[in-house]
Amino acid sequence: MSMAVIGMVAGMALGFAGYFGGFGAFLLVAALGAVGFVAGRFVEGDLEPGEFFRGRGDRRR
Repeated sequence: MSMAVIGMVAGMALGFAGYFGGFGAFLLVAALGAVGFVAGRFVEGDLEPGEFFRGRGDRRR
């Protein structure tokens, strides 16, 4: 599935949540989508847990 289709589906989900559930539902769907995105990146191996907890002075990559 292309990134454009995934972005369209995510936008439609946010639109439906905002229309039918109000702004609170919009924020909830957006936050859960972001959590799901990060979890998916962890599962695919694109992110490492240490990348979030590394200090500013440590610039290893």
